[in-house]
Amino acid sequence: MKDKEKIALFIDADNAPAAKIDIVLSELARYGVVNIRKAYGNWKSPCIKPWEDVLHEYAIQPIQQFDLTKGKNASDIALVIDAMDILYTKDVDTICLVSSDCDFTPLVTRALADGKFVIGFGERKAPMAFVNSCSKFLFLDDIETDEKPRQKRKPSIKSDTKLMNMLRQAIEASEDNDGWANLSSIGNHISNHASFDQRNYGFKKVSDLFASIDLFEMKQTHGSITWVRDKKRVKQSEQLSADL
Repeated sequence: MKDKEKIALFIDADNAPAAKIDIVLSELARYGVVNIRKAYGNWKSPCIKPWEDVLHEYAIQPIQQFDLTKGKNASDIALVIDAMDILYTKDVDTICLVSSDCDFTPLVTRALADGKFVIGFGERKAPMAFVNSCSKFLFLDDIETDEKPRQKRKPSIKSDTKLMNMLRQAIEASEDNDGWANLSSIGNHISNHASFDQRNYGFKKVSDLFASIDLFEMKQTHGSITWVRDKKRVKQSEQLSADL
């Protein structure tokens, strides 16, 4: 049996909510074991006192970084240096970055180039370049401590052109001759090229997301296998057949 995936967790304590550490570790437990846990910040600052209160409980190693220059965050540099050291000296499969404010995109792309799976956690204010570069990214604002997603959703998911295009492309890549695509295949296709997670849109499952959008139709076979079809593509196909 294959050993569990080894995960290295790096926390930018200056720019991440300590109250959501339970969610972070619970999510990571789905992927493997968090062997390395480090949090970076100026621990003399009262702003990160909430993190100080949870360090020992969750076996997180605090890394002290003084703010040597006002307006400059030395913690980010220290985090990147340590992460690069671990990439070269430790046997890890997954890198996890918890930050809401700073752009760690170069670190993410370097880790991906080394074949690592990169998981990001942060708030909605996190730079989109950072969010999109991760293998998977979860917005902590949208997840409650009981792991149930908030009911608050975007005003109109259908108006999110990027999301709609991604869903349609995933269906097209997996569909059969009748336009039906297995939901599992759709999920695999999306995960191969985007940091998509349905919980960022307020849904617990991918099937719930599709069910909420009237642009798609769904069916089940054998009681549990879910299929999805793009209504627009079906209509276009039927029109083409009629024209012929």
